[in-house]
Amino acid sequence: MTAILPKLVIGAKLGNGHFGEVFQGDDNVHGRVAVKVLSRKPTHTDADWQKHKRGFLAEAQFLSKATHRNVVQVYHISEEGDSIHFVMAHCAGGSLMSAYEIGPMTLSSVRKAATEVLLGLSALHARGMLHRDIKPGNILIDHTGVALLGDFGLVTDDLLLGYADQAGYRDHIAFEVWHGSGTSARTDIWALGMTLYRLLHGKQWYDSEVGRPRDTVRDGAFADRLKWLPHVPTAWRRTIRKMLCDEPAARFQTANEALDAIGRLPITPEWTVTDVSAQGVRWERQVGKRLVVVKWDRISPRQHDWQAWSQPLDAGRKKTLGGSGGVVGGKLAVKEMETFFAKCK
Repeated sequence: MTAILPKLVIGAKLGNGHFGEVFQGDDNVHGRVAVKVLSRKPTHTDADWQKHKRGFLAEAQFLSKATHRNVVQVYHISEEGDSIHFVMAHCAGGSLMSAYEIGPMTLSSVRKAATEVLLGLSALHARGMLHRDIKPGNILIDHTGVALLGDFGLVTDDLLLGYADQAGYRDHIAFEVWHGSGTSARTDIWALGMTLYRLLHGKQWYDSEVGRPRDTVRDGAFADRLKWLPHVPTAWRRTIRKMLCDEPAARFQTANEALDAIGRLPITPEWTVTDVSAQGVRWERQVGKRLVVVKWDRISPRQHDWQAWSQPLDAGRKKTLGGSGGVVGGKLAVKEMETFFAKCK
């Protein structure tokens, strides 16, 4: 029986990736779609391109069978001259990279995304597939708000380190890969742990407080050196540190194990981080008809001040709830805020 590919019309470009460009498209079977175009690079020899092309086409055929609610569906693949077209489901909500760049996500939104991603990851692992590229930009949101894993399977162990270097995601490579071991389900779990940390803290905090994980993960004990926003509960920290443990045997061994742990994490009280900068952080949450605010002023590396209060949404008095009582050291301020947030109900 001859396969007939849907008629495809490629529209506006949606973004760039290391392996190619992504366009909006339409075909007469699926309607709105996303089209990833992988093209031969000027540096590719004929042999290089044939090798890459064979690998992409073989992997794409495999991926097209990976049907799951939380995995972006690959509809069909075609070869067009010196390029390959991957036609996939269109995710109208874009990726979590946008949310990450804006600032910290709430506990409930991160737990929801993590749960949905782990359901998809479990399905991939059950089929003997690895993702190898879990990061905020590869978690896509469909028109109903559901998170899906996308842009997977196009990286092999042979290409991984070079790809990660050029694509800018070396932060997500597990400790053992840097030391010569191959990828596994547990390296996907490591990458998801890094992703969850990033989503909880946002780009500004990650860039200023975490440093360069790409240069420090391989030295070991990276998870123990993480700096946390004070409102992130102990249970979340413990779970993410386990996902980022240097020793693969000490991590969650399967996506289902991680899913069970994520499902037990607290999501209340729900704080919204409204500002993160070098000068300070501000949290807000509504309690009845009052707004509770925590404000942390980072005056200098050694001088910090924090205050917590509630204020009416309309008319009424402001009530002081806590604070440092003046300028204190950074470690003391963080410890006091962690205690304050832990006691909030």
